[in-house]
Amino acid sequence: MEREPRTQKGWQWLALRVAGAGLLLSTGAVHLDLYLTGYRSIPEVGWLFLVQAISAFGLGVLVLVSGSLLAAAGGAALALSTLGGYLLSLRVGLFGFREVRTPAGVVAGVIEVTTFAALAAFVLGDAEQLRLAVLRPHTSRSSGRLHAAVPVARWGASALTLLAAVWFGLCLASPGPAPTGTGSPVQLLKIASVGGVPVVTDARGFTLYRFGPDTPTKSNCSGTCALYWPPVLGIPRAGLGVTGELGTIRRSDGAAQVTYDGHPLYSYVGDGAPGQAAGNGIDLNGGLWHEMAASG
Repeated sequence: MEREPRTQKGWQWLALRVAGAGLLLSTGAVHLDLYLTGYRSIPEVGWLFLVQAISAFGLGVLVLVSGSLLAAAGGAALALSTLGGYLLSLRVGLFGFREVRTPAGVVAGVIEVTTFAALAAFVLGDAEQLRLAVLRPHTSRSSGRLHAAVPVARWGASALTLLAAVWFGLCLASPGPAPTGTGSPVQLLKIASVGGVPVVTDARGFTLYRFGPDTPTKSNCSGTCALYWPPVLGIPRAGLGVTGELGTIRRSDGAAQVTYDGHPLYSYVGDGAPGQAAGNGIDLNGGLWHEMAASG
């Protein structure tokens, strides 16, 4: 049977091209928005978001305008690596930053899996087009090898898409990292040196933070913000070195949040061990975060 002429299935190839390019532009837009709204202040992670956005926009435009298979392959690799970075930061952390599950993260992950699937199908969907793009000049032997390899590559891309989707689903379904500095009805605060600076910590030595937009009577961190910055809840008790004024405020959900010298206190999911202060100076979730310096 003769191979279908290229023109008879051109609309399918064009649909994959437009879909893949559009999805690449979408993932670039998501990461650019996150970069501009706070991730730019996170060391190492911020510039990775910017590089991802620039790369996604550039490759997306190339695929849309030129139909370049090389650009499409690069876009597929970018989508897969972006998903891998997200899942790595979600489970164990990346450059000291630990991500949490949010609706935006879930949507971005779905887009990235779909982007890889669409662009892989675009690159591998037409063996003749792939042969013309890769083999210039070509020999009949090389052409035959390429045609034989395409079905295997298609199966591999399908398996990789399924694996990425399953890994993504498992990471979302499994419990996230335990919050630091919450969960006890009595919160023992103490003073410890973090980076040579005396700061307020919880009983285990995890650094506690204050949020710029807060007032002495109101916390302005709730919803998604509270996932990154769990509020310190309970009844405060002064431990070693604590001389500041302890108190509580009532959060919007009715919980009592500990305050220190009039500042509602939070921990940070990015701190994986006592003595860390990865959240200090970050501009995220609508304002600046600072480690809670000891008074006196």
